[in-house]
Amino acid sequence: MTPDGAPWTVAPDGGRPDGRTCAYLAALPVAPEAVLPVCAPCRARGWTWSRLRWCTTCGNVGCCDSSRGRHAHDHHARTGHPVVLSLAPDEDWAWCYADEVFLVRAGR
Repeated sequence: MTPDGAPWTVAPDGGRPDGRTCAYLAALPVAPEAVLPVCAPCRARGWTWSRLRWCTTCGNVGCCDSSRGRHAHDHHARTGHPVVLSLAPDEDWAWCYADEVFLVRAGR
């Protein structure tokens, strides 16, 4: 946890200035609820996806930007929901579209 109790913190990013923040840190959950690990729009079209992202605002699951549909990004564009968390088992980060920062679990 960060000093203010947030389970997430902004990750260092060598390509961006230090001191960037995320306005949504305090509201982010520690982990997603149990979710169905599929991108429904891709599945409906018979497409495959690379990795899945979970919307921390409403729980929508969409495919990543490396996937054909880019449904997580599309969800953000349509709803304005700011943060997605990676559901990939080998990834432990979130992305804030609004503040354009990677987030990592605090204390790791």
